[in-house]
Formats: sequence, structure tokens, C-alpha cells
Amino acid sequence: MEIKRPLLLISNDDGYQSKGIRELVEMVSDFGDIIVCAPDSARSGFSCAFSATTPLRLTLQQKREGVEVWSCNGTPTDCVKMALAELCPRKPDMVIGGINHGDNGSVNTHYSGTMGVVLEGCMKYIPSVAFSLCDHRDDADFEPLRPLIRQITQRVLAEGLPQGVCLNVNFPLVDVFKGVKVCRMAKGTWGNEVSKCHHPRGYDYWWMVGHYQNDEPEAEDTDNWALTHGYVAITPTQIDVTAYQALDLIKSWDLK
Repeated sequence: MEIKRPLLLISNDDGYQSKGIRELVEMVSDFGDIIVCAPDSARSGFSCAFSATTPLRLTLQQKREGVEVWSCNGTPTDCVKMALAELCPRKPDMVIGGINHGDNGSVNTHYSGTMGVVLEGCMKYIPSVAFSLCDHRDDADFEPLRPLIRQITQRVLAEGLPQGVCLNVNFPLVDVFKGVKVCRMAKGTWGNEVSKCHHPRGYDYWWMVGHYQNDEPEAEDTDNWALTHGYVAITPTQIDVTAYQALDLIKSWDLK
């Protein structure tokens, strides 16, 4: 009986041509067969958005032994949905998002298209992991990430993850990692998010800009603290967003 190699589905929000996704494929290609389905251009900040009113298209960009690369004109979540419906010959053994150019720690988790990839995989009961590097440069050096990405991928393929839980893995931009911290997401906020400009033709327009602020910089059990101090941050992230500690409080309202 033929033993099938594991099937890995890879996507991102930087686009199928980004250096991060190309290097990720190279790092894990010996673990199994790979299907890449990623946006045809950058889709940062799309979170779990999907295209409800836009027709979607798939384009085969590359095919070689054990690897297929497809682009899609939709969101990162669209890419996962389309791949599962149209491209994967069977349910993937793992969904991987990244490698993202830029960190996805703290509240960025909620905005990230890279996390949208793994949340979609997780909602389909597939072990899913996102990898991000705190470096937005197009030519970022991902080579230092290789050992840990391979270790984590190998471990998840062998053991899986708890149902409803995916991993958000962020790497600091340092010469040598101090170690690995398994930690919670930090409480943070974005400020000065909107910049108003005036067009010479007489109308106003706005850019989404802003800066991130860590609202608990001294808390040593958070992803922000780990990244700031040179550690790789691994944050187990769950689909269930129920605020269990508030259930009794809301029940006490005795609503009719």
C-alpha cells in the first residue's frame, strides 16, 4: 500500500511572490507535498475577511515535484477556502501562514491576514501555525528562523494541536535569539490611526497610519515583552472568543 506524504497548505497576506512565503516553502518542502495558494498581491490587514460579492479566480503560477503554487485574486481567507475546495486532493495535514514580513503580536493578531489564514485552517479542524518576523523589508533575512520553523512544523505534523487552537509564532529582529517564550498576547492599542490630507483638486482624503503602544510594557509574560527582549514568542490562540469570566455577570442582568 502506498504511503502518502503529509500535505501542507501554505498561504500568506504578502502575496505569493513575497520572499517570506518562498523561503517558507523551501524550509519545509522535505516534510511533505505542498500546495501554496496565496493572494496575487499584498493583502495585509484583511484579517478573516472573505469575498462575498467578488468573483474569485485561481491561477497556477508554478508546478514542480511535490509543490504547486497558485495565486488568487481574493483575501488570505479566500485562498484557504479556495484551496480546500478546489486544489487539495485531500484534507491537509497542516495549514501554515507566512512567513509574514512584520510582526503579528498583541492586538495585531486581530487585524492580520496571516492569522486569518491559520484561523480559517483551525476552524476547519486542521492543525495551523502562523510564522512572522519583525522585519517589513522586502529582502528580510529569514534564514535564522529555519531551525525553529522546522522544529515546530515537524512537531505539529507528528502530534497535532488541541482542537480549536492554532499557534501565532513571532520572531524578533535580532542577530541571535535569546530563546523561546510561550506567552500570552499583550494588551496594546493603536493611536493616531488616521492622517487627513487635502487634494489639490479640492477634496479631503485620509491615510490609515498610526503607531502601536504596548499598554503593559513591564508584564514579562507577553508576546511584546518577549519580542522586545530578543525572544521568539509563541502564543497559542483559540477560536472560541467567549468571555467565560463575564458569563455570570451578564446572566445576573436577568434579562427577559
